[in-house]
Amino acid sequence: MMLPSRHYESEHTRFIRELLQERPELVEKQREARAIWWDKRPRELAEERTMDQSRVPQSPYVYDSDS
Repeated sequence: MMLPSRHYESEHTRFIRELLQERPELVEKQREARAIWWDKRPRELAEERTMDQSRVPQSPYVYDSDS
């Protein structure tokens, strides 16, 4: 098995590097988007935990009237 050259750069790596050189604002937009969807404040996490704890269990098959 041959290992790739140390100087090898994939097309994908080159594309991302060139894209970020042309549009450096994408890094900040990526941070903002991450903050919206992933980074949560402790208060938001506490609210989510409370909602999870107060959730009513649902039967596995919701259309079954016997359960």
